[in-house]
Amino acid sequence: MVEAEKEKKVEKKTPMEGETAEWNLAEQSLSFDWHVRRRVAWNPCTGEEILRRLARDDVQWVREAVAGNKRTPEDVLVRLAGDCDGFVRAAVALNERTPAEVLDDLAADEAVDYDYTLDKNRYLIKEAVARNPNVTKKALRTLTSDGDEHVRASAASNLRIAPQLLDKLSRDVSWLVRDNIAKNDATLEAMLAYLSADRIVDVRISVALNAKTPQTALAALALDKSWEVREAVGRNPNLDKKDLAELSSHWSWKVREAVALNSSTPEEILEHLAIDPDQSVNKAARERLTKTTG
Repeated sequence: MVEAEKEKKVEKKTPMEGETAEWNLAEQSLSFDWHVRRRVAWNPCTGEEILRRLARDDVQWVREAVAGNKRTPEDVLVRLAGDCDGFVRAAVALNERTPAEVLDDLAADEAVDYDYTLDKNRYLIKEAVARNPNVTKKALRTLTSDGDEHVRASAASNLRIAPQLLDKLSRDVSWLVRDNIAKNDATLEAMLAYLSADRIVDVRISVALNAKTPQTALAALALDKSWEVREAVGRNPNLDKKDLAELSSHWSWKVREAVALNSSTPEEILEHLAIDPDQSVNKAARERLTKTTG
């Protein structure tokens, strides 16, 4: 009898804990502290009923959290797309559950926020729409021609952007745009090869790190005048063994360390780097050798 009673208690324990967690979210959603309500609004476990109520909260940051929650119902997102606060609308623009027709409308939203690090205004909503993978081709095409470089750069980072649009942006005057193309997994090899000769070091570094960059471009980057670019290409697992060997003798310890950390670096090169005079280099090489032989 005692054992049977114990089993009954164990069986009831799990659902009670689940009910308690749900009840806690409901209780916290009524807190006087908006920080608590915001945490509930962000929580991926928060139910639709609570999210609907918090979507009408007086504090914009609570509504913004609801707008960014992936569980928020579409009809709530549609309503929040017309919110008076720009940050709330930007969160809607980023949410992948937001309907495409709503994203089309938000793509024309001119709301700005001042970026003190750049000392300029940023079109936060248009940038958010441009990054959303569900944005329509028409809206994305329009955003690639926007007068603001950050909007175009956001569009250039979209994985679903058409190749012809990336081709156009690859010649953009802004290096930020070209850099985002170099980082984009959707960028074609021919375009990465073209950007590997970009005059801006940051763009060439991004090309050097891209797993899709062709061998011919990687070989050219391994001879780049900038050691920062050589360090980046030294980390690329697709780099040829010959180029890895040459970079393993580079004057910069950062480049040699990159080679030591590269998962494709052959054992013989690692053995050479294991006795490198620089501590960071030989440590990285010895650790790789241990993993390889172990």
